[in-house]
Amino acid sequence: MTQAYTDTGRCIPVTILEAGPCTVVQVKTETSDGYNALQLAYEPVRAKVVSKPLNGHFKKAGVGPHRFLREAKLEIAPDSEAGTVITCQAFNAGDMVDVTGTTKGRGTAGAIKRHGFALRPRTHGHMLQRRPGSIGMHSDPSRVFKGKKMAGHYGCARQTTRNLEVVSVDPERNLMLVKGAIPGPRGGLVIIQTSGATGGGNG
Repeated sequence: MTQAYTDTGRCIPVTILEAGPCTVVQVKTETSDGYNALQLAYEPVRAKVVSKPLNGHFKKAGVGPHRFLREAKLEIAPDSEAGTVITCQAFNAGDMVDVTGTTKGRGTAGAIKRHGFALRPRTHGHMLQRRPGSIGMHSDPSRVFKGKKMAGHYGCARQTTRNLEVVSVDPERNLMLVKGAIPGPRGGLVIIQTSGATGGGNG
């Protein structure tokens, strides 16, 4: 993340994204596959990095091997063909986009870090400052309800941040600036799509 200035001189937080170029590997339509979608490949690599079945899939489309292969569902039949290159020019400044990524993995975390519970007293003999407290019920229903906020695995989950404004687009360097933060670590793979498009992750 960094910061940028608007035309009025206001400083806003932005995230720099390397958007593409992505190559169309396969076009799916309702007639042939039952739904509309585009298979997109990103980040070219050597053939030895990719499995033999994927190498054959790329070769059939006339595209070199890539590290990532993702599918984007569409509401209408796509008009692109295999081999078409999609760049960040598909977006314009002022557009609203949804960014899907995998959040940072935090491992096993307590209730305070995972759910934002308050600390318990640290004086007068209290020895359980970071414990969640009682989770029990009365004699009826005599059980702990499912979904109770407790310690456990935190992070490393698919998440979508919606309605982020595109601040600027740099086609020469394949860069986009979006307002605000996105899920995932620095250098992680994310999927950018127009807000309201089909196929978003769980936000």
